[in-house]
Amino acid sequence: MSSLATNYTYFMTAALLAIGLYGMIGKKNLLKKLIGMNIFQTAIFLFFIHGAVKPGTTVPVLDSRIGMDAAAYINPLPHVLILTAIVVSVATTGVALALLITIYRRYGSLEETTILERMKQSS
Repeated sequence: MSSLATNYTYFMTAALLAIGLYGMIGKKNLLKKLIGMNIFQTAIFLFFIHGAVKPGTTVPVLDSRIGMDAAAYINPLPHVLILTAIVVSVATTGVALALLITIYRRYGSLEETTILERMKQSS
């Protein structure tokens, strides 16, 4: 099998990381930077969830056919941590959007250069 077929998740993670990093560093619009940050976070979530996969295992619910063999079950901890990270990500995005609204109301723009110029004029 080709490397792409077996490791497509890693390639997708790398592509999302690159897109998110470009959005955060390369864009001047603050909303686009926030979108880039969310894409970057999604890539991290994908990476950790992919690392939690164990072929040939099942969900961590005791089954009488499998017994108490821990190796036969998927570890739920990475999934729980990513679920928590998603909640934190949503909360961070909400706070960032509230700040962007405040910045837009005060400076009339979300472009970094325009905001910096208007900050210099007001001081």
